[in-house]
Amino acid sequence: MEKLAAEAGVELPRWSPDDEAREQKKKSLYDIVELAAAFYQAQLLAPDGRAARDYLKGRGLDGAAASQFRLGYAPSSGQTLIGHLTAHNVTQDDMIAAGLARPAEAGRAMRDFFFGRVLFPIADGRGRVIAFGGRALQADAKPKYINTGETALFSKGHNLYNFQTAPAAALKAGTIVLAEGYMDVIALVRAGFAHAVAPLGTALTEDQLQLLWRSAPEPILAFDGDGAGLKAAHRAAHLALAHLKPGYSLRFAFLPAGEDPDTFLAANGASAMQMLLEAAIPLSQLLWRAETE
Repeated sequence: MEKLAAEAGVELPRWSPDDEAREQKKKSLYDIVELAAAFYQAQLLAPDGRAARDYLKGRGLDGAAASQFRLGYAPSSGQTLIGHLTAHNVTQDDMIAAGLARPAEAGRAMRDFFFGRVLFPIADGRGRVIAFGGRALQADAKPKYINTGETALFSKGHNLYNFQTAPAAALKAGTIVLAEGYMDVIALVRAGFAHAVAPLGTALTEDQLQLLWRSAPEPILAFDGDGAGLKAAHRAAHLALAHLKPGYSLRFAFLPAGEDPDTFLAANGASAMQMLLEAAIPLSQLLWRAETE
C-alpha cells in the first residue's frame, strides 16, 4: 500500500499508537464474543435448555439445523454468562464493551444482556461472530426479539444475517434474497436457497442495500403478504430510488396473506418458493401499484 501510494503521489493516513490499540482491542472483543457463542451453544444442549430445544423443534428445526446456524440458549438467571466469562479472565468492562452484559444501575448488579432467550449468532462478512439476536421464550416477554446493542464490532444497520455465506451462493444463483427474519432465512437456506439474508430487526438501511448490490445487481426482497409487508416493500422501494444506478435495481416477491417463508416452505415446498421468487415484480411495477392503488 505504501509503495503504490508513493507512486501515485497519495499520502496515506498515518497509523498511530491509538489506532494500533483500538485494533488490538477489537481483536480481543472478537475472541470474547466467540467464547460467548460457544457457551450459548453448549447451554442449548444442557438440561436447562429443554424449553429452547422444544421451541426450535416446534419451528421444525432439528439438531443439525441448530449446529449449522450455531443456535444457542441464554439461561434465565441473568448471571450465567458473566460467571463463565469471569472464569476465563474476561473483565467486566470487556463484557460490556462486547455487548454481552448490561452495566450495574440503580442498585441492580451487572447482568447478562440476554437471558431466557433462544440466540441466533450474527457474523460479519468474514464469518466472525460479532453479535446475537435473541428470541424470548416467554409468550408475554417484550420485546419478542432483541439484538446486541451497538458495539465496536457491531452496528445493526451495517450488517445482514447470514451474509457470511450468502454472497458466494448469490454468485451462483444470480441473485440474493432478502427475507424479514432469522427463522425465514434459516428455512430458506435449509430448503436450498443459500443466498438468503435478513436485516437485523430494522427496516432496510442504505448500508444494507449496498451490501445487497455488492452481491447481485437485482436482489429479490421477499415480504409477508400482509399490510406490514407491503409497507416494508414501499419503504425499501423509496430508499432504493435515491441510490439507483445503471444495471442495479430491486425486485419484490410477496407471499400469500398470513404466510412467511418459514410457513410457506413447510406447506408448499422449495419448488413453489422458487416459482414465487421467479415471479417477483420489478421496482417500477411496485412503485406504479403504490401510486395508483
